[in-house]
Amino acid sequence: MRPTRTFRGLAVVFAVAASLLAVTAAPAASTHVALGCSWQAAGSDAFSSLGALAPVSGARGDDAREPALNETADEVPAAEQGKGGRAFKATVPVYVHVLSPDGVVGNVSTEAIDDQIAVLNMTFGGFEGGFATGFRFKLAGVDRTVNADWYDMAPGSKDERDAKKALRQGGADALNMYLGTANLYLGWAYFPSTYKTRPYLDGIVIDWESLLGTSTRYAGRYDQGETATHEAGHWLGLYHVFQGGCNAKGDYVDDTPPQLVATRGCPVGQDSCSEPGLDSIHNYMDYSYDTCYTEFTADQTSRMQDQWLYYRAGG
Repeated sequence: MRPTRTFRGLAVVFAVAASLLAVTAAPAASTHVALGCSWQAAGSDAFSSLGALAPVSGARGDDAREPALNETADEVPAAEQGKGGRAFKATVPVYVHVLSPDGVVGNVSTEAIDDQIAVLNMTFGGFEGGFATGFRFKLAGVDRTVNADWYDMAPGSKDERDAKKALRQGGADALNMYLGTANLYLGWAYFPSTYKTRPYLDGIVIDWESLLGTSTRYAGRYDQGETATHEAGHWLGLYHVFQGGCNAKGDYVDDTPPQLVATRGCPVGQDSCSEPGLDSIHNYMDYSYDTCYTEFTADQTSRMQDQWLYYRAGG
């Protein structure tokens, strides 16, 4: 039986999810060949059994959520900023690459992928709170690859380069999502300006067990699909809200108060800097639990729109 969704918020959110799923349905199945191993991505029934998804012992996230990629997002020139606004609309094609060591472990269902797209649309649409960003995500394709090395690829590794060079689709405006173990982490992402010099690396890598309903490994912590929201925020040019600590520039966003520490859990009232404002524990760009997340801010929205229009729009 398909697991019950646990999206937070008012009942209207469920109706929104249903309508979003209707417009983000997967296109015709595709075949992908990787190092001599392949299988046909058949209909949803072939991959809908959550019982076939073997759990992995241990858990990531609390100790090492993301790797240190030592990346800096190039800033959009002042003359090119502010061209978005409330009328801004952008549809992001999403290509999902399901990686598995054996065709069973991590081979997430089509339904779980549809749910993940719905989570992206609700979180970026402001349905949990905060600001509606104007970004909409539409599933453009799914491929499934059997390759144990790629399934456990580490950031900056030859496996990452090989997998992405073989699988990546679309241009600068296409979000490529790689589902595997994410190695020692929950996930990682590359900034929009990275596409200029290393387009093959572009995209986000996500631990498949952070998708809604796929596993109990992150129950109550990182199990509502919002790791992908966090990483997509990076992909659209956002830093962590604790970037730079209490320093002046911080995350280059004015309406997120200075924050010294990365949040764990949901410590209401946390205030790690002397400057005005409590820590942004409910912001998708902190390290809070999924159940604590509710928002992007207006200025984060402006930054994402600026980064999109300058580095990604038009492919």
